[in-house]
Amino acid sequence: MSDQKDQNISVLVVCLGNICRSPIGEAVLKHVAKERDLDITVDSAGTSNYHIGEDPDDRSVEICKKARVPIRHSARQVQQSDFRRFTHILAADESNLRNLERVKPRDATAEVHLWGSYLDGEAIPDPYYGGLNGFADVFNQCVRLSNAFLDEVVGKTRSVGQQDYY
Repeated sequence: MSDQKDQNISVLVVCLGNICRSPIGEAVLKHVAKERDLDITVDSAGTSNYHIGEDPDDRSVEICKKARVPIRHSARQVQQSDFRRFTHILAADESNLRNLERVKPRDATAEVHLWGSYLDGEAIPDPYYGGLNGFADVFNQCVRLSNAFLDEVVGKTRSVGQQDYY
């Protein structure tokens, strides 16, 4: 199924509250990796403790369900151990990237980057205060970012879902 190169990849997708962008990102990256026949570990977390233990926002779930992308997550906050447990930590935006760099322990082994740096340098906008269209935009952006990230880290394989879902 997978080759040697993807066997040790583990990714933590991070946004602020871990109920909108990062759970969508986690679900999409898992889906895209599976479709590309890659075996990687993916989780998500927030830099804040606002929503610990909560399910993803209903709109996140609705968007993923419409695209037939499984989403199951309980919100959690980034832990010090995440910087050693994961090979890559991907921030949704510059504010969360700064927060991650601020709490990153000295013995961190994870590469910490803005997820958009693998494609166009763009942040993933927070859809929380908007409507369903904002969540669809986040989903589509996560598909593109997932393919760009996997292309760079694993190498070009079959890209999946390059067209927008919505």
